[in-house]
Amino acid sequence: MLGVTPALVTQMENGKSAVSPERLSEIAEACMCLNEPSVSTLAGMASEREAAWWEEYRGVLVAAPIDLAEIEGHARRLRSFTIGFIPGLLQTAAYATAVFAKGYTPLADHEVARRVNFRLRRQRIVRSGDTPYLALIHEAALRIQYGGHAVLREQLESLIEDAELPGVSLRVVPFDTADFPGPSENLAYAEGPVPELDTVQADSSHGSHIFDSPAQLAGYRAIFGRIEAVALEESESRDYIRSIMKEMNDRYA
Repeated sequence: MLGVTPALVTQMENGKSAVSPERLSEIAEACMCLNEPSVSTLAGMASEREAAWWEEYRGVLVAAPIDLAEIEGHARRLRSFTIGFIPGLLQTAAYATAVFAKGYTPLADHEVARRVNFRLRRQRIVRSGDTPYLALIHEAALRIQYGGHAVLREQLESLIEDAELPGVSLRVVPFDTADFPGPSENLAYAEGPVPELDTVQADSSHGSHIFDSPAQLAGYRAIFGRIEAVALEESESRDYIRSIMKEMNDRYA
């Protein structure tokens, strides 16, 4: 129906061949996709000509962090929930270095530095205030000492400062929350220009996983709604982080 070879379709799907807005419209028509807002939004993305910053890292880093940066770059709003570590969008350089250095697969120092640099560049999207960001952080992530107590103390201080940034909302889920909904994975939810383009990224021991089907998105929206319902409010969260810092100062004085 498109008048092209299956090989070209595969190249378009894998991002190896450009897709023009006109071609995208032809594909939508062939697939009987009648969702005009979604097709128009995709056409706008297809017409972007300027290479994004993350393209510099293709072939240098694995695909997962690059895919996540691209998802974040097109998002209208970002949310995350982390239980095992501070969210990447709010990590300090020292904390990120410790996380990468202590990973399951050992990395050379230059590889760690490259990943840290990429993570810090990702942070610009929320530190600029252009993309609203809600960080839901479980207390466990606030206490696990990647790199030792000095690195964690610096990280917690940075979190309190970041919580004051325009567009950044930080809320803590304490250990003693009675109705914790219980997701065990670290989650990132990117709201697209239209709901059909929302995307969820989940970390596990087996790597990064992307979810974007309507049923999956509905489930994760419900999960985030339940987490937000039990999380402390912003001011309470900042006070809670300060109380953890005080405990650390008393313990390691």
